[in-house]
Amino acid sequence: MPKIGPFEKYTSEYEAWFENNKFVYESEVRAIEGQLPKKGEGIEVGVGSGRFAVPLGIGIGVDPSSKMREIARGRGIVAIDGVAEELPFDDGRFHFVLMVTTICFLDDIKAAFKEVFRVLKPGGYLIIGFIDKKSPLGILYQQHKNDSEFYKEATFYSADEIISYLKKTGFISLKFTQTIFHHPSEIKNLEPIKMGNGEGLFVVAKASRPKAI
Repeated sequence: MPKIGPFEKYTSEYEAWFENNKFVYESEVRAIEGQLPKKGEGIEVGVGSGRFAVPLGIGIGVDPSSKMREIARGRGIVAIDGVAEELPFDDGRFHFVLMVTTICFLDDIKAAFKEVFRVLKPGGYLIIGFIDKKSPLGILYQQHKNDSEFYKEATFYSADEIISYLKKTGFISLKFTQTIFHHPSEIKNLEPIKMGNGEGLFVVAKASRPKAI
C-alpha cells in the first residue's frame, strides 16, 4: 500500500516545510538541476505538490496522494494518480524520469526501478534525489525518524544500496552529487554542491538506460 497517510493528513505542514527551509529547498533544487537533462520530455514520479517539478520545468507527474495531486495541479502540473511500481505509461515514453525523496516511501524499490527502466527511451536518464543514510546527517535522521510524521514509515538507503539496485536493473553510467552539509535548522544560505557522496545529507544520483544496439 502506498504510504500516503501523512501527506493526506499533514498537507499544510508539508507545504510549510518548504517555506521555513527555503535555503535547504533551493540547494536541493540546484543540485537536481545540475544533473537534469537540458531537453527532452520528462516526468517526476512521486511529484507530490509539485515543489520540484515546477522550478525544474517538468510538466507531468505521478503521485498516489489526492491531496498532493490537487496542489500540484494548482501549480500547473498534469498530476496523474499512480504509483512507481506500476506506471501508467507506454514503454519508452520519456527522455528522463525524476524521483525526489520518493524512494524512501516505495513499497518495492526493485519493481519501481524496473518500471522506470521500462518507460525510459533507450539512452534516457533516471535522476534520484534521496537522503543518504550513511552520511553524518543521514545517520542522525535515521536515529530520529520516528519523531517525524513523514519519515517514521520511511526506509532510508545508502548510496551503495542505490548503486546496487540500479546496476541490477540494468542502468549504467552512474554519477553522484551531494549537498546539505549542515543541519537544516542551521542553514541560512545556499549550501555548496559537491561531486560524489558520503558527506551530504541530500544526494542526487543520475543513471542511464543503455542505448539500443
